[in-house]
Amino acid sequence: MGIRVILADDHRIMREGLRSLLQNQPDIEVIAEAADGQGAVKLARELSPDVVVIDVVMPNLNGLEATRKIVENNPGTKVVALSMYSNRSYVIEMLRAGASGYLLKDCAFEELVSAINAAVEDRYYLSPAVAGIVIKDLVDSLPAKGDNSVFAVLTSREREVLQLLAEGKTTSQISSALYLSEKTVESHRRQIMRKVGVKSIAKLTKYAIREGLTSLEF
Repeated sequence: MGIRVILADDHRIMREGLRSLLQNQPDIEVIAEAADGQGAVKLARELSPDVVVIDVVMPNLNGLEATRKIVENNPGTKVVALSMYSNRSYVIEMLRAGASGYLLKDCAFEELVSAINAAVEDRYYLSPAVAGIVIKDLVDSLPAKGDNSVFAVLTSREREVLQLLAEGKTTSQISSALYLSEKTVESHRRQIMRKVGVKSIAKLTKYAIREGLTSLEF
C-alpha cells in the first residue's frame, strides 16, 4: 500500500506542481488537496492520510495552527511543512507544533519525496538552510553554566590527563606523553579527583568511561 498524501497550499499552481511530482512516484498517492488550513485539518480528519504536506502561510488558518490540530486529531499522520521563509520563528515553531519536516519552496521539488519518506519512517527532514537554524538554536539553548559534564567541570589539560589515567598510564608515562613534569601530573590528578568528587583511580576510570572520554577497548 502506498503512502497517502494530502497537499495543502493556497497557490493552485504550487499544488499542481507538487501533485505532478508525486504522481510519478510509484509508492506515493495524492488523495486530496486543500487551499487553506481549515480545509487541511478537515481533510486530515476525514481521510487519515500518512502525510500532510502543508504551506506555513495560508488563509483562514495558518500552517502552524493547522499542524497542531492535525497532529492532535490524527496521531498517526505526519506533517511536512513547506515555506518561502527560513526565519527561525517559523522553523522552530513548526517543529514544536509537530511537523516532521521543513522544506523551503525553492528546493521542494528536489527534496519533497525524501522528506515524505523520512516522515513515514519517523525521521525528521530539514532543508540544509533550515537545518543550520535548528542546530544553532540547539547549541544556543545548551546550558553554559551549571553543566556537570566532564567538558564543563574539567579543563582541556585535565581531560587529557584523566583519559590517560583511565587508560592505565602511569604518572611517568603521562608526563612523557604530555611533556609535563611528574609533579604537574600529580597536581592535575589531585585537582581532577577533587572536581569530580572521587578518591580512587578505579572510580576515576568509571567516570571517564561514563563521560565518553575513553572506553574499556584500548
